[in-house]
Amino acid sequence: MTSPRTPTRSELTVIPVPGPGAEDVLVAEDGTVYTGTEDGSIFAISPDGESIRRVANTLGRPLGLEWLPDGRLLVCDAHRGLRAIDLTTGDVELLANSVGGRAMRFCNNAAVLGDGTIYFSDSSTRWGVEDWKLDLIEDARTGRLLRLRPGAAEPEVLLSGLCFANGVAALPDESAVIVAETGTRILRRFWLTGERAGTSQTFVADLPAHPDNIARGSDGLIWVTYASPTDPALTFLQTRAPAWMRRAVMRLPERLKPTPKRTVRIAAYDPAGALVHDLDAEASHWHMATGVSEHHGRVWLGSLVEPAIAWLEV
Repeated sequence: MTSPRTPTRSELTVIPVPGPGAEDVLVAEDGTVYTGTEDGSIFAISPDGESIRRVANTLGRPLGLEWLPDGRLLVCDAHRGLRAIDLTTGDVELLANSVGGRAMRFCNNAAVLGDGTIYFSDSSTRWGVEDWKLDLIEDARTGRLLRLRPGAAEPEVLLSGLCFANGVAALPDESAVIVAETGTRILRRFWLTGERAGTSQTFVADLPAHPDNIARGSDGLIWVTYASPTDPALTFLQTRAPAWMRRAVMRLPERLKPTPKRTVRIAAYDPAGALVHDLDAEASHWHMATGVSEHHGRVWLGSLVEPAIAWLEV
């Protein structure tokens, strides 16, 4: 078990966007920041926040964003699966929305290798993005890590039984991908090369809070967002409560269910799993970081609940 640690306090700059739930962020080489909101819109935001323009709409609920080798924007749409967007024309192409003939329920976050192979998470086979709390309370552990090879008709399942599979990132040498399990607060490594290819092991255990999206930064580190500090009520439900009690809590009014506590906290780990950065910021005006993209020392953040993105300096 890791010992408690105190993060370094950083100053947060908030940039409003024209819609709630700017869940993830992705930075282009020229510094333009992309995000998607609840109404399906994809926005391009100038580095200074002065220019914001809508470039496409997925007609769903965009979550994780990544670049494809051909320059298109990959979108993990929680409702409509993997989509590829031509940022010049705004055209949206369906890449995958089912596994084994069954529709994906909760396409969430992705990493793309140099050859175009996409590794991505399907957080739950039981609950969609609007009911994400229910998946954690029920502790059903139906999350999956999936792979879509270039030209493949459907993704293949690499890992199943994950406790709310969330962020996905590839190590710099592409020897493995890392997937976050929000419920159990661990980062898991799935090996792609070498003698251990096709197997998984813990990359970082006992995280200090519940991880959400993760991403490899321009610095080669694996950046991790923490959506909420640990919640004693949720921990009790997952580890000690009988099934009937979990079902009872699931039926409670929203205000009585376990709820994320306001926080802004992120961390970065090197390819060996050693902690490099642990940062937090004042959470009174913006909170619940769920997306991250580090670009030359500036760390951009998205939030599932906020009508704004934010950034801080390392």
